[in-house]
Amino acid sequence: MEKFPSKEQIKKKLSWKELPDGAVISVPQSKENKTGSWGSFRPAWDKEKCIHCGLCALFCPENCIPVKDWKRLETNLDYCKGCGICARVCPVKAIKMELKKDK
Repeated sequence: MEKFPSKEQIKKKLSWKELPDGAVISVPQSKENKTGSWGSFRPAWDKEKCIHCGLCALFCPENCIPVKDWKRLETNLDYCKGCGICARVCPVKAIKMELKKDK
């Protein structure tokens, strides 16, 4: 089994051909461009139903669902476009998409 890239390798900026299988590629411009205002919907979690499977975080195209110690943390709504992929992949239907409320 291959190891994840070391900090030195990451700093060296490996080409995509050098990355081990399963490596996550971070897209720096995502952090620079707050895209959360683009959508009309946001995910709402039912904490009682959530089984912390991590599928929502795995499939999120904006990587805005952080996970720590196998627990889903609050969605970073600065980057969430409201695509609803997290709700569609949730096996226990713990995520519902709701209309964003004006601030």
